[in-house]
Amino acid sequence: MFMNASERESPLSSARKAETRSPPARSPFVRLNELLAPHQPGKPVINCAVGEPQHPVPAFVAPILAQHIAEFGRYPANKGTDGFRQSVVNWLSRRFTLSRSLDPESEVLVLNGTREGLFLAALCASHNATPRGGRPAILVPNPCYGAYSAGATAAHCDTVYLPTTAQSGFLPDIDSLDESLLARTVAFYIASPANPQGAVASKDYLRQLLTLARKHNFMIFSDECYSEIYFGQKPAGMLEIAGPDYSNVVVFNSLSKRSNLPGLRVGFVAGDRAFITRFLEYRNNSAPQVPMPAQAVAAAALDDEAHVIENRNAYAQKFDLADQIIGDRYGYRRPAGGFFLWLDVSAQGGSVIAAERLWREAGLRILPGEYAAQTDADGSNPGRDYIRVAMVHDNAITAEALHRLVNVLG
Repeated sequence: MFMNASERESPLSSARKAETRSPPARSPFVRLNELLAPHQPGKPVINCAVGEPQHPVPAFVAPILAQHIAEFGRYPANKGTDGFRQSVVNWLSRRFTLSRSLDPESEVLVLNGTREGLFLAALCASHNATPRGGRPAILVPNPCYGAYSAGATAAHCDTVYLPTTAQSGFLPDIDSLDESLLARTVAFYIASPANPQGAVASKDYLRQLLTLARKHNFMIFSDECYSEIYFGQKPAGMLEIAGPDYSNVVVFNSLSKRSNLPGLRVGFVAGDRAFITRFLEYRNNSAPQVPMPAQAVAAAALDDEAHVIENRNAYAQKFDLADQIIGDRYGYRRPAGGFFLWLDVSAQGGSVIAAERLWREAGLRILPGEYAAQTDADGSNPGRDYIRVAMVHDNAITAEALHRLVNVLG
């Protein structure tokens, strides 16, 4: 998982280069629109660029919304309903091996999806950190979900991008982190399973990261939104490593991927009691409450595993198709988790050229890895040689998309 010292550059020089760069200011999807706009699609369009689940909404959603419809006429508490927070605690205790159950009153908050929480968390960490050994820094994987770097920018912290490459197991190489950088770190974002590569952090990796966090007193923001889409062993959760006080750790999760409810916009943050208390103050002043009917649906979704198992099996069938159609092309291996393909197209000219060809010749819309990652000061970009393909459609459309991809790229 970790690179040998001979395989990487000086951690200090890498960090310094990262700090001199501006974070990505433009959406990768805006850039994709601009790339494809001059061209007509070669076939009827299949959109595999956006990670929006296309599986059916669970059957229990509509009746529960109807049952709670009158609650749209009330202001909900910003921390979330008692029922929702208790369902979060119950689910976390069932899903993970925890030192103790979390306290729903002081260690769990509702979120309008995790994007809001992941963004605001950076501000909370920066404004409440103890004095640092220099300008505060926030460490993010590269490629990363845009909310991480946006939050770091809003918090006026140095955003330090940690390349996640094949050599590092598609996770940040925490062995390479310089002590002087760690001394001024206020937060570290980690995603497991990772978006886009699907890498899953081992418990040993998470323990090592937690040791650094407690030594240097920074927060770990663990994005676990893909935790229930896996193809083998269940991914470990950061709370399993952090007990019994959960200090220096908060985890983020939602119903978007787990339950095919991206439009519900309900998620949660859970963990470090002191951080959660401060975080609630940020939500009280800057974030809208989550409607109570939506929280009732979310609680029911967390209480039910049958639809999650069905969902996971449906994704496994799509990766069975990838195994058959793609085979060993483009460095493909079934990921440990998540629902993306991360394909090496360096032999086809790189991610941008491949994305344009797939659109012009096959009507297939995918995301260039270069757009999902930050370009370093030396011009390197860990996503430049890859494309991200979202495996979110039904089996027939997925098979058609994969056949088109192979026919164009060879």
